[in-house]
Amino acid sequence: MKILLVEDEERLASFIRKGISAEGYEVEVAYDGRTGLSLFRRNIYDLLILDVNLPQLNGFELCRLVRSENETIPVLMLTALDSLADKADGFNAGADDYLAKPFEFQELLLRVRALTRRNGSRQRQVLQLADLELNLDTKTVTRGGKRIDLTTREYALMEYLMLNKGKTISRVDISERVWSLKFDSNTNVIDVYISYLRKKIDKDFSPKLLHTVVGMGYVLREE
Repeated sequence: MKILLVEDEERLASFIRKGISAEGYEVEVAYDGRTGLSLFRRNIYDLLILDVNLPQLNGFELCRLVRSENETIPVLMLTALDSLADKADGFNAGADDYLAKPFEFQELLLRVRALTRRNGSRQRQVLQLADLELNLDTKTVTRGGKRIDLTTREYALMEYLMLNKGKTISRVDISERVWSLKFDSNTNVIDVYISYLRKKIDKDFSPKLLHTVVGMGYVLREE
């Protein structure tokens, strides 16, 4: 499970990261709202923990932007703003839970476990774009009701693109996330596999879903 923590108090962020990491979670930290938004757009997380009084982009605004792009990722607001009006603002922005500072770490951990468990249940579903469907449980892909046979690597690439549908994914991100390798600018292996996927999911279907964004990468979207 991977968590993004956006908290501008470095000592508190370090405390939270160490405590949650000790429970087996992978935690990335951003110290301002814009960096947090950038990380969210580049990576896949199972939970976001957001402070409210953040530099550059406050937590409520960040939550709204996240929710406009992803309707299912759990968001926990963690803030010193504890009035009923503040909590209403957080939930209206799209937060799933709200914990006021100061807090007991054990309570934070219980809420993290509950939200990630709930998200895990949500993710055991079918991802869909137009008539393209990917079943995360059975690891199968269909388009227009027709099964698409993919190799293990093709499926991994397809799943990554589907989890990030609508986002432009760079070749560097694909290399690191799908191949778990440091990107080699001299290799064309990613382009080759993108070509394989296009032949399987787009060639005999309409509309075309897998697009190249020149100079930036690839995006799975319905035009």
